[in-house]
Amino acid sequence: MSKLIDEKKHSFLPERALELNCIRAVDDQTSLESSESDLSDVKKDIESRQTWTGKLDFILSCIGYAVGLGNIWRFPYLCYKNGGGAFLVPYFIFLVLCGMPMFVLELCFGQFGSSGPITLFRISPIFKGIGYGMLIISGIVCIYYNVIITWTLYYLYLSFSNELPWVSCNNFWNSENCIAADRNESTVNVTALLLANVTKVSSTEEFWNNYVLQLTEGIEQLGGIRFELLLTLLIAWIIIFACLFKGVESSGKVVYVSATFPYLVLTILLIRVVNLEGATNGIIYLFKPKWEMLQDSKVWGNAASQLFYSVGAAWGSILTMASYNKFNHPCYRDALMVPVINCFTSLFAGVVVFSIIGFMAHVTGSEIEHVIKSGPGLVFIVYPEAVAKMPLAPLWSVLFFVMILTIGIDSQVEKVPFKSLPPSSPIDQLMKNLHKLKIR
Repeated sequence: MSKLIDEKKHSFLPERALELNCIRAVDDQTSLESSESDLSDVKKDIESRQTWTGKLDFILSCIGYAVGLGNIWRFPYLCYKNGGGAFLVPYFIFLVLCGMPMFVLELCFGQFGSSGPITLFRISPIFKGIGYGMLIISGIVCIYYNVIITWTLYYLYLSFSNELPWVSCNNFWNSENCIAADRNESTVNVTALLLANVTKVSSTEEFWNNYVLQLTEGIEQLGGIRFELLLTLLIAWIIIFACLFKGVESSGKVVYVSATFPYLVLTILLIRVVNLEGATNGIIYLFKPKWEMLQDSKVWGNAASQLFYSVGAAWGSILTMASYNKFNHPCYRDALMVPVINCFTSLFAGVVVFSIIGFMAHVTGSEIEHVIKSGPGLVFIVYPEAVAKMPLAPLWSVLFFVMILTIGIDSQVEKVPFKSLPPSSPIDQLMKNLHKLKIR
């Protein structure tokens, strides 16, 4: 009986082995066909991919992408909060050890593969999620970044007036505790002395909170739709769409203005504000080193986070921009230049911002630490109040918000997710069809 079972077992094994081999062969063939299909898609995407039309298109696009709003309102505040000049030590260390290598790596990946993050990471199926992750991150950032551009557009529109709307307290959005931004601190306000325990709020802050944002007391009160901001948001997206309508052909031309104009405005502002009373105190306050703070791990963490946020590595945008380069483009030169220029811009903007803060502290008679704010508060509260105290206030307000607008648009154009999609994607094909209809 056992002999019969052994014979059946031995006769079964070759048949089972043959069946398994057939299954493996089918799987291998399917995998091979899938790989060939992926390679065919990659080849098609590379062949149909555009290239930069000018020699400076790529480097200016990278500078415009890296130099963003964080250089204007985040770096100066972090520098002041984390030891002043001492903060530059960990920042430069992370720039050399992490920022530049990551920038070189991502740039070389994009230029070598001549494809965006989704197509490029098909090189290994296990890494496909990285490309989609980059796309998702860029999409999330674009949503809130365009809201900031919306606020900037709105303030720019309001700056075209004989009197800035946030300088006085005679408006329906002001409270009894309002202090006018254009007040003269050389006179003594007896009422203010009698009400010393009452919390005073500047007219610029009330304009921002009560009129522009119309903040409610809590999350349970949603408030109404700000139709002015909704319309401005639509205009902001139309501007971004117009910059990308022809792909790198149009965005490469936009950067010649958007990447260089902020430096012109920063230079003009620096010449104007550095001679104001108290400006020197602000600059000294920014860079005065506090070496003991280097022992705090939070300082090093803030330096690393600011560098990664500012350089913008691992978001897919650098990889995408590099994919439009010619294969033999000297990418190492660009990869070293962009982080250095980005770092210089942060320092340049810090000098301008703290000159304004020093001037404002001098005029108001306050300490600098009571004046400085981080994030949107610096751009939409502190600076508008400082502008109100200058001659020709509307002119300086227009210049400042045009600078913020060009910086925001430049970074946003390179972050938009569908720029990272392969040329065979439905969105890219839709853009091409719309362009053809426009030509006809």
